[in-house]
Amino acid sequence: MPHLSRREFGKLAGVAGLAFGVTPSFARSVFAAGAPDSAEIIAGKASGMLVHNAKLGVMETPLAMLRKYEHTPKEVLFNRLHFPHQGDAAWYATTAVPPKDMVKNWTIRVDGLVQRPRTLTIAELQARPQEKRVSVLQCAGNGRSFYAAKEKVAGGQWKNGGMGNVEWEGVPLRALLEDLKMSPSAAAQWLTAEGWDQPATPEGSDFAKSYELSDKGLDNAILALKMNGEPIPAVHGGPVRLIIPGFYGNMNVKMLTVLLFEAEQSPSAFQSVGYRMPNSPVEPGQFEANDYTLQNSVPTYGHKIKSVIFSPLPEDGAKSGPVEITGVAFNDGTVPITDVEVSADDGKRWEKADVKKPESPWAWYHWSAKAKLASGKNTLMCRATDALGRTQPIDGLTRWNPRGYEWNGVDHVEITA
Repeated sequence: MPHLSRREFGKLAGVAGLAFGVTPSFARSVFAAGAPDSAEIIAGKASGMLVHNAKLGVMETPLAMLRKYEHTPKEVLFNRLHFPHQGDAAWYATTAVPPKDMVKNWTIRVDGLVQRPRTLTIAELQARPQEKRVSVLQCAGNGRSFYAAKEKVAGGQWKNGGMGNVEWEGVPLRALLEDLKMSPSAAAQWLTAEGWDQPATPEGSDFAKSYELSDKGLDNAILALKMNGEPIPAVHGGPVRLIIPGFYGNMNVKMLTVLLFEAEQSPSAFQSVGYRMPNSPVEPGQFEANDYTLQNSVPTYGHKIKSVIFSPLPEDGAKSGPVEITGVAFNDGTVPITDVEVSADDGKRWEKADVKKPESPWAWYHWSAKAKLASGKNTLMCRATDALGRTQPIDGLTRWNPRGYEWNGVDHVEITA
């Protein structure tokens, strides 16, 4: 484990010039105000992001902002923290990377059901061959607000902006574990990753996620040291973050400190109860948010196939007549996306869009289609299909769940021309 507490980290960050001018007392005042701007909560974030929880710095990116970039920059990338950091200003700065002293002393313990436990330093990781992964990072709750058409569920009411297309760079996980010659026992079936951030109370659960060692997703995983070519900011998981391309954001553990070979998955509440989907469809009242168990549900691992309209948006002021509809699609990267269909008349007619080749299997597929807007109200729709035949349900409410995860219903945008 790193030899610094959160409080010590905050002090070091201030000494290093990483604090951004928002003191803890000011942070408390803007939280109390009820509607602080995103740039007041996390210095360096663009103004005008949609804030879901000021205390935890939870915010999403308006699509008009998100569509401007091929690789989503840290200034506009959505943010999701699970634990409050006691008002330490350094934790709320997009520009703040962990201080050099902290990075120098940072360690990752590789342990569990192995014959040769190891402790790695950042310097050791930096000395190894690095690989890049361009992948969509998406909150499992992205789109949660749309479930409210059946019944609203608790949590941030995300629209479609809880995602970004990000370039990561780091050490391939499989090659690292092989080179370390950990010699895991036959009983080791799971790999558990733990993060450094800690719950606000002693009764709280540490953040840990588990993956079956046989999961093909781990073949592409890296211990990332860079995000878009720069050291990873603390609020986005620096100095080292586990990145599994094609997996929902919570599975990409921030501030990685521990990798454990285990016979069973972690008992952490974030693995055993939180971030899970029921095995069978449920209706409101049939299944509560705390009813999840390892037997009746599965973790939010790979992305469900999804597409989102980027233009025109209601604020674009579209005119009636010919228009180009554009957007992005993505899935878990296991097979290519083969088709995106677009409708400009609420699903009466569908046209195939032109789909561009993605930068990687896990990145955005950009698409565009020609259509015609009628004078008055128009409902635009899009749906993607991949090589396995997986597609988006016309009615995403059929996958309603009490935590509001994994929304991938057909996207709808209402335009008045």
